[in-house]
Amino acid sequence: MATCKGCGDEVDALVSVKVDGKTRKLCEDCADRAREEGEIQEASEAVVQNMMGFKGRR
Repeated sequence: MATCKGCGDEVDALVSVKVDGKTRKLCEDCADRAREEGEIQEASEAVVQNMMGFKGRR
């Protein structure tokens, strides 16, 4: 059995997900949560950049 790095539970299969530029092996639930958080961070960053008139990327 594999252990999820996010929640510490033992699961049958792990999914590789890129979080903050690093690949992590998480269970399906933690992977979905990490993807959603990443999408929210990108969207909020885009809104702030548009508000400030920023044209480029980091």
